[in-house]
Amino acid sequence: MIDVLKKLFSGEDNTVPDQSDPRQLAIAATALMVQLSRVDQSEDPSEMDTIIDCAIRSQSITREEATTILANARAQAEDATSLYEFTERLNASLDQAGKAEILENIWRVAFADGRIDKYEEHMIRRVAELLHLNHREYMECRHRAEIAMSS
Repeated sequence: MIDVLKKLFSGEDNTVPDQSDPRQLAIAATALMVQLSRVDQSEDPSEMDTIIDCAIRSQSITREEATTILANARAQAEDATSLYEFTERLNASLDQAGKAEILENIWRVAFADGRIDKYEEHMIRRVAELLHLNHREYMECRHRAEIAMSS
């Protein structure tokens, strides 16, 4: 154990995942969606399906890969102490358009069960702030997600 800590603090540990690794970014984005699905104290199956659909669409991956990412994201979301650990990864690697796409997907998850809970809206606003998206971008993401989910 002490050797592992020494390696970590000396920078010798190569097992720390790369922040810009596409898989790690997908897990971070998916973990935010999982956190949103849990904020109203119930994980709705339609929200889980929407999370998988968002991963497939935005990452151009198979349903199996999306399901694996969802499982990893659920585990990380379970252990998370804040949203910052996920948004930090995304901020380090994505431009504004990439972060807006993630926020739009988060809105899609919120709309999936047919209603927006006040806790969901509060959390989405917090994620937008952590991703450094302004109010206009926040509203544009909401609008695009609402149109996509109603069609």
